[in-house]
Amino acid sequence: MLLTTTNTVEGRKISAYLGLVSGEAILGANIFRDFFAGIRDIVGGRSAAYENELRRAKEIALQEMQEQAQRLGANAIIGIDLDYETIGNSMLMVSSSGTAVKLEG
Repeated sequence: MLLTTTNTVEGRKISAYLGLVSGEAILGANIFRDFFAGIRDIVGGRSAAYENELRRAKEIALQEMQEQAQRLGANAIIGIDLDYETIGNSMLMVSSSGTAVKLEG
């Protein structure tokens, strides 16, 4: 399935707009990783633990959105928007939304 943040796909015609689709992922970061990430942030390094959790949450949210689009008969999702939020001190949330469409050709 084609995923894009743009509202059109160059060279392809949209034959049907099938509706809004979305996906969400809320993940808790491990307490030990939180501790070490805090130390690493203090000394100015990057927090690999958080980066990996965010990447994993993004993949889950996009996969959930694709599954919704497939159930609608879509072969692409356009206008994708990704939002990142923290909930409390150790929860990460990623939400994705876009428009499920049927592309010709």
